[in-house]
Amino acid sequence: MSCLLILIPLATIIILNLPLYRLMNKAVFWAGCALCLAQVYSVVFLPKDFWNAPLGYLALFFKFNLAVDSLTVLMLLTIGIIVFISILLARHFFTEEDKRFNFINLLIVILAAMNGVVLVKDIFSMYVFIEVTAVSSFILIAYNKRRDAFEAVFKYIILSAFATILMLTSIALILLISGDASFAAIKIALATSPHSKLVLFAVSLFLAGVFIKGGVVPFHGWVADAYRAAPRIVSVLLAGIVTKTVGVYSLIRVAGSVFDINGPVGGVIMFLGAASIIVGALEAMEQNHFKNMLAYSSISQVGYILLSFGCGTPLGIAGAVFHLFNHAIFKSLLFVNSAVLEEKTGTQFMNRLGGLAQKLPITGATSILGSLSTAGIPPLAGFWSKLIIILALWSSGHYVYAVIAVLASILTLAYMLIMQRRIFFGTLKEGFENLTEAGFWILLPTLILAAIVVGGGLFFPYFLNNFILPVGNILK
Repeated sequence: MSCLLILIPLATIIILNLPLYRLMNKAVFWAGCALCLAQVYSVVFLPKDFWNAPLGYLALFFKFNLAVDSLTVLMLLTIGIIVFISILLARHFFTEEDKRFNFINLLIVILAAMNGVVLVKDIFSMYVFIEVTAVSSFILIAYNKRRDAFEAVFKYIILSAFATILMLTSIALILLISGDASFAAIKIALATSPHSKLVLFAVSLFLAGVFIKGGVVPFHGWVADAYRAAPRIVSVLLAGIVTKTVGVYSLIRVAGSVFDINGPVGGVIMFLGAASIIVGALEAMEQNHFKNMLAYSSISQVGYILLSFGCGTPLGIAGAVFHLFNHAIFKSLLFVNSAVLEEKTGTQFMNRLGGLAQKLPITGATSILGSLSTAGIPPLAGFWSKLIIILALWSSGHYVYAVIAVLASILTLAYMLIMQRRIFFGTLKEGFENLTEAGFWILLPTLILAAIVVGGGLFFPYFLNNFILPVGNILK
């Protein structure tokens, strides 16, 4: 039944593009919202046995190697939430029905593609869905046809093409040696094949491609440009879930399903994670452009995920996945707020802003929540995932990495508070006296995300027991 999470969005796109133009233009927003809400509801309340049940007669026509486990459930939940938020924002930012129609169609395509990435159980199918997601992202980044967006997407395409070469080379070598692209077959080949070193090299190529697509240091050169130049909604989508799915999730799934993480592979992942934490935090400190700061902050937070996953313990894996979810939520919240600022003030440069909490109280308050959760301040959700990460690192004997995680959190708090002071506190800058708070269709996503940030912290025990701890052993 899990293939319905791919087939239904694709069927929706076909129906929406039937020659009933005026009707479909009005229906596209509600269809997109219904798809996302249905996905969130179904993955939370329907048991995994339902999703892993046979497809019945449809199995005669559609052959999929899919499965749903605890990690898949959490990723599908995150994807549904962030794409839903993006569709709500499209209602606000696209007043022309034609542009909104085409944009939401692309969002539904990327929803189906990301669902495919997290559902498949073989490396070739994962590659196909990663590429569909990437191509959709290219179009979305350049959607407004701005020069800086074309420049950013060109850089992204070049690096992504290089990643694609690495991944395809990897898949070709794996098929030659193991005869199968499934994760289980690759793991067996790595353990028993006389060419195991070649298999190790092949999968390492795939992981290198994933590092590039995920914007991990030292492959992060495209991230800030893409996030900054993309349309406001697309920045939310990219930072919230796209890079997490094609990069971080793919790394966790492939490395966790194939390798012994407690070996050299885990060490490499932890080193790159620590490098991403430090480089991202230091770069964020230097930024004057709000979206640039958030982009480098995202690189730093992805480093926490890699650092926790690389330690290889069930607690470390649980902490990594929990922080992936939290980061998707609080960073999406901050990017939504950056969209409000750009719409209301016409700038993202923090030195031109100040005192805006007087005129934008909801935006200012939710920005504080997102910033504090990013820094890991209790009782918000980000505190709990960072606490789990630090405990996992310390209990597994990685004391230096644990100290880096703590010190980088202090640095994160510093640049987030500096951002708050420069944008929302102090004296209101001249020219902003007549500002008013944002409209309903942009405040609604802000309040939803802020509620998840607070609720994830207050109801942490429930969330931990039902969604996070079961992931800890899923890859072992």
